Amino acid sequence: MGYERVIELVKSAKKIVDNEILKKDIHMKGAANFVTAVDTEISGYLKGRLREYYPEIGFFSEEEEGKLSDPCWILDPIDGTTNLVYGYNMSTISLALYQEGKIQFGVVYNPFNGECFIAESGKGAYLGRQQIQVSQRGMAESIIEFGAGSTHKENTEVNFEIAKKIFSRCIDIRRICSSALTLCYIAAGRIDGYFEKVLKPWDYAAGSLILEEAGGELSDYQGKALQFAGRSSLIAGNGKNNGAMREIISEFY
Repeated sequence: MGYERVIELVKSAKKIVDNEILKKDIHMKGAANFVTAVDTEISGYLKGRLREYYPEIGFFSEEEEGKLSDPCWILDPIDGTTNLVYGYNMSTISLALYQEGKIQFGVVYNPFNGECFIAESGKGAYLGRQQIQVSQRGMAESIIEFGAGSTHKENTEVNFEIAKKIFSRCIDIRRICSSALTLCYIAAGRIDGYFEKVLKPWDYAAGSLILEEAGGELSDYQGKALQFAGRSSLIAGNGKNNGAMREIISEFY
């Protein structure tokens, strides 16, 4: 399968993101958990077009959920909806192809600055046409993304204790608040690691392949491979500091 048509389709959803009326149509799915008409419109738009192109491939999306099938598109129509609502402009459209038990293709597109991260299994990771690689920085030199879990505040005390310990060993902590974008930033060497207790498959499906193809590593909090049928914890990094993060997290989980 050639993926250029899929990449251009994802980019074409920018027109939905730019619709100010849709951005102001906001509902709450739960505490600190926004959904906008942009999310639902993109989900419906991409689902419809992908089914026209590839009727044999299933569809698994944040806004429609359902069940993982094989093969299956895994979509987060807006990863970073709170960022979208607040005009933070650090949100992405994240689409992955799950086939033969693994992610075969991923695209993560930021419609606000036009950056498009792409990977195909075994063929490297790219920002546009430029190949990207993770950094070689160790923990003492690293910037680490902290996934605070705003929709799981029952874990706040433990999460911030972990963040404090990691902060004491790295340069600084960041809060991008888009898992897909964070994984791509690690892949591009802009930051060096990331941890979060509770994520859904659409949060990390595309970004996980992009990071792996850029030379990075991912696991859950127990060091096991990620799965894509349900939620997971996540430790991601350039490979130099994954072990240090896992060591600290293991004191709590």
